[in-house]
Amino acid sequence: MPADDSFRALLDYMETELGFSTSHYNDSYLDRRVTARLRRTKCDDYGEYFDQLRTDPDEQAALLDSMSINVTGFFRNPEVWDGIRDVLRTLSARERRVSIWSAACADGREPYSLSMLVHADPQINESAVEILATDISEDALTVARDGVYEESRTSDLGGELEYLSNYEQYVDHDQEEGVYRVRDRVKRPVTFERHDLISGASKSGFNLVTCRNLFIYIDTEYKRSMLETIARSLEEDSYLVIGKSETIPPSLKSTFEATDNRHRIYQRT
Repeated sequence: MPADDSFRALLDYMETELGFSTSHYNDSYLDRRVTARLRRTKCDDYGEYFDQLRTDPDEQAALLDSMSINVTGFFRNPEVWDGIRDVLRTLSARERRVSIWSAACADGREPYSLSMLVHADPQINESAVEILATDISEDALTVARDGVYEESRTSDLGGELEYLSNYEQYVDHDQEEGVYRVRDRVKRPVTFERHDLISGASKSGFNLVTCRNLFIYIDTEYKRSMLETIARSLEEDSYLVIGKSETIPPSLKSTFEATDNRHRIYQRT
């Protein structure tokens, strides 16, 4: 990890002046994102970049936006979605209203995947489902609200969507423009808003929270508080899905019980 005093000063500046909680993230993640901006601005080292950052509001905004963890996809890790389908069937049979929170949703492909799955499965009451999708990045949320994804800027979108054999009912592929457009029926149950899971307040009344592949970037000491925020946002006996390479800290094992450990699905006890 970088030991440069300029790197530490830069992180302190981001924390105190730009309002970004760098202390919650591990150094390797922060260094990758800062270094990418350093190269983009053609600065030679952290010190030179820090000097530019302090006097350039546009670069401040660009750096903060680059900190958003926006690695995502439709039906990412398809085998996990088999487990999510089972959870949604259980909730649909049990609850009059099914409230879902897709936390750290990036460009919106995860909440739209949830909506498509709900529409595609006859065992799930689509009219009872509402989805809140949140992210820290306003730019990512702008893309998410539009629901238009360019082939040239993403991975194989058609391959991602093939988890559903009839995905053409939910997404239009404009080959001439090279884009996929999420249809209105899929967008309708999804609401987007900005929320910082690290420093933001907890929510309430959710039956399912998906927060996948965020915790691998977070220092261990801060994972507990974030998971406690999620726990307060969940109804009793409701569900949490995290990333396949992530785990629940031992101190919270009494709060979240694994119901499908292979797919990292937990129930709020």
